[in-house]
Amino acid sequence: MWLVFALSGPVLWAVSTHIDKFLVDKYFRDSDTAVLMVFTAFIGVAALPVIWAFDPQVMALSATAIGVMTLSGILYMGAMLFYLRAIQREEASVVAPLFQANTLFTFALGLLILHEVPSLLQLGGAGLIVTGAIGLSLDHSFRLRGFKLRLVALMLAATLVLALSSVVFKFFAVHDEFWGTTFWTFVGEGLFGAAILAMPGYRSQFVRLFRRNPGAVVGVNAANELINLGGGLGVRYASLLAPVGVVSAISASATFFVFLFGILLTLIVPRLGRESLSARNLVQKAVGGALIMAGVALIAAGHG
Repeated sequence: MWLVFALSGPVLWAVSTHIDKFLVDKYFRDSDTAVLMVFTAFIGVAALPVIWAFDPQVMALSATAIGVMTLSGILYMGAMLFYLRAIQREEASVVAPLFQANTLFTFALGLLILHEVPSLLQLGGAGLIVTGAIGLSLDHSFRLRGFKLRLVALMLAATLVLALSSVVFKFFAVHDEFWGTTFWTFVGEGLFGAAILAMPGYRSQFVRLFRRNPGAVVGVNAANELINLGGGLGVRYASLLAPVGVVSAISASATFFVFLFGILLTLIVPRLGRESLSARNLVQKAVGGALIMAGVALIAAGHG
């Protein structure tokens, strides 16, 4: 079942990516991406009483675990904020491949902190997934456009923080409780959102968005963040059942599902889809998808 949970993340994140694109184009075109993170924080905060009612022992964690997991939630939000800003300012074909560094960092940190040694099959599968994800992100000339050293350095820092957050989550979730660890991670995310709202400029943008389209902005964002939350919980739970590096590698398949859903949208709802349906593009996506699926199969075999 760990593979089902691990795949739930990239599938749901791909759906969320298309919703994010719709939201940015329709409602957030003139707003900072930090405002989007406030909605993410609100959903996490809304989940706190539900988790507490489900498992009252969330308050029983050690002070060290509470502090580290709250910091982990803050770091996660910070890394995702940079990623959103990078996507907003740079070509997706440049940013997306750099995001795959998260898999490499997670393997390394899993080995150093959790002493998880991946098998050769798992390493081979991870390599195929990352290769396929990068291949899917190349432009029609099979080149990465707009390569910038500063962008690379910042994206590597962001993916390192994400990898550290994943490894730390597993370390404390294994030693304590999954829901307790999740609870305090959401507390950290909520604190990050509160810090954004404390800044007058972001607060005014947030209020302005509510006044313009309160129902649409809140409703679509809430649904989107619940989808995103479901993917995140699935991946976190999978990381308790399998090496975090392996789960991270499978998460890289989100690139494939983003393109797959994009093609389906282009065919079914052309006004919402923007994928090229040229033979060359479809062949490229098919090859990338085949590499990713082969990588997932190798990882599953290696873990079995």
